[in-house]
Order: sequence, then structure tokens, then C-alpha cells
Amino acid sequence: MVRKITRDELMNIVSSGIRFALVDVLPEDHFKNEHIKGALSLPVGKIEKKAEGMLKKDDLIVTYCANFDCQASTLAAEKLMSLGYKNVLDYKGGLQDYKEANLPLEGSMHEGSSMTHTCLSC
Repeated sequence: MVRKITRDELMNIVSSGIRFALVDVLPEDHFKNEHIKGALSLPVGKIEKKAEGMLKKDDLIVTYCANFDCQASTLAAEKLMSLGYKNVLDYKGGLQDYKEANLPLEGSMHEGSSMTHTCLSC
């Protein structure tokens, strides 16, 4: 079973300095337009083909998608776990929840941000 985390729990991971991979599982064109700062793009439909080249089995991985109603991040986390990834969390609020807190985003819709964190995609 996938462990779901809140925005506050995600921010605790970010502020702790722990290395982790923040994985946006939405389609690539959506990622290019807007994503959480430092995230990797790994669309849910490409996990089986691309995860091995992007992630390590023991990495702390946090998946996210569009919002609380979107199930892509949960599906992605389940797929990763079935492939042998051991430490996968699902940020259920996703992009919408993150945006509502006015946290830093990247992509063609956004200019740079001052917030930085340690993650595998940086």
C-alpha cells in the first residue's frame, strides 16, 4: 500500500535536506508548462520504460499529479513499488495544493524562484 503525504510532510522532507526524487507523473507537455521546482518528469504511462534510467531502487521518491482527485500519482507510486522501488510516497494534493500555498513552480508559465532544496533532480 502506498503511503500518502500532505504538503506539510513534503515541505518537511524539503527542509530536512534529505536527497529525494520529486516525480511529476503528468504528461510531458503539462510538465513543460508548469511543475514543482526541482521535479523530474516521468509520466505515469512511461514508468516501466524510463524509471530504471532515472531512479535508484533505494531512493526516496515522492510522486505527484494534478490535485486530490487525480489518481495518477497513486498509480505511479504503485507501479514503482511493483518494480522494486522501496521508499515511494504519494503527495496527493499535487500541483494544485502546492500552487495554493504559493510555493515555487517552474516551467514556461513561470520565471525563476528563490526557494531551493536538495533532490535528485537538481
